[in-house]
Amino acid sequence: MTELELKYGCNPNQKPSRIFMENGELPIEVLNGKPGYINFMDAFNGWQLVKELKKATGLPAATSFKHVSPAGAAVGLPLSDTLKKIYWVDDLGELTPLASAYARARGADRMSSYGDFIALSDECDACTAKMIQREVSDGVIAPGYTDEALEILKSKRKGTYNIIKIDENYVPAALERKQVYGITFEQGRNELVIDENLFANMVTDNKTLPESAKIDLAIALITLKYTQSNSVAYACGGQAIGIGAGQQSRIHCTRLAGQKADNWYLRQSPQVLGLQFVDDIRRADRDNTIDLYIGDDYMDVLAEGEWQKWFKVKPEVFTREAKREWLDTMKGVSLGSDAFFPFGDNIERAHKSGVEFIAQPGGSIRDDNVIETCNKYNIAMAFTGIRLFHH
Repeated sequence: MTELELKYGCNPNQKPSRIFMENGELPIEVLNGKPGYINFMDAFNGWQLVKELKKATGLPAATSFKHVSPAGAAVGLPLSDTLKKIYWVDDLGELTPLASAYARARGADRMSSYGDFIALSDECDACTAKMIQREVSDGVIAPGYTDEALEILKSKRKGTYNIIKIDENYVPAALERKQVYGITFEQGRNELVIDENLFANMVTDNKTLPESAKIDLAIALITLKYTQSNSVAYACGGQAIGIGAGQQSRIHCTRLAGQKADNWYLRQSPQVLGLQFVDDIRRADRDNTIDLYIGDDYMDVLAEGEWQKWFKVKPEVFTREAKREWLDTMKGVSLGSDAFFPFGDNIERAHKSGVEFIAQPGGSIRDDNVIETCNKYNIAMAFTGIRLFHH
C-alpha cells in the first residue's frame, strides 16, 4: 500500500486528504478503525519518541500524545502503591513493564491525556490493552499486538477504535519535506542521538549526576525532541511529570510545565489521597474534580450544593500554605529545555518544583546568571550544546 485516503485533513473542510509514500510502501497497517490526519500526526511523532526512549534506556516506553505534542512519556519502571493509586491502576494487579510505562505516561497529566493517541515501543500485551480499554483514547500505534490484546482493543468504541501496526524496521529518508502556503520546506531529519554523553559538560559547582537523573534527563530531552517548541519538560522516576509546549516565552514554558509537575505531586498528598468520592463517579469527572480541588478554583467543587455531587464527605480546603508545605518535600526532579535559558528566573521557578538536575543547550549571553542561580540552590546543570526545536 503506497497511499491511504483519509476522511479529511486537520479540519472537516480540508479535503481531499491522504498519507502516501513517494517511494516504496507505507510502513503501517491499519488493523482496526479509520485513523484521521491528526491521528497519524500524533502516531508517527509518538512512535519516534518511544522508539528513541527504548533505545536510550533499554526499557519499554510509552507516550500519550495530544495535538502533536506529548502529554506524557515514560519508561517501564515499577510503580509505587501511591502512583498506582493516583493513576487509577491499583485494581489491575501485577503490571507488565509496558503497562507500567503507559500508566505513567497517561497518569502524569490525565487532564491533557483525555482522548489521547498512544504510542508503544513494544508489542502490546493484554495487560496494557486492558488499561487502554477503560480510558478515553483515539487510538494506538505499536510494532505488534498479541491476539488477546488485539481482541480487547477491537472491542473499544463499539469496534471503531484506531489500531495501527508499524514496521519497527522502517527507516525514513534522510531528507524530510513539508509544504506551507504552497512552498516546500526541506531539511535533514533530526537524527541526534540523546544519551548520557550529552551530560558530560557540567558547568555548575555541583557536578554530581546520578544514574537515575541521567535516565530522567534523557526522557526529558527525547520528549522535547517531539514537542512543539518552545518547550520545557520536568521528569522524575522514569517519566515526564510536566510538559510545557508551544509557548513563545521560555519562562512561560517553565511555569506551565512546573505547574503540571506540581499538580502531579499534589495528587500524591495525603489530603488528595484521602478524598472520598461518590460511588460510580466517572473517571473523567474524578480527574476534573481533583484538578479543581488542588487549584485556585476549588470552590467550584466545594461550594454548598456542588460538593455533594462529587464527594461523600466535604473535604477541607487545601490551603495555599498546606500545598506549599507539601511541595517543599518534592525532591530529585530533572529538567530539560529545548533551547537555552535566557535568565535565572527559569531556575528560580524550577527550584520551587524540586528540580535538582538540569540539561539545557547553554549559549545565552546571561549564562553566568543562570549558572549562578543554579549554584545558589546547589542544582547540577549540564550544557548539552544541542538545541531541540520541533515544528
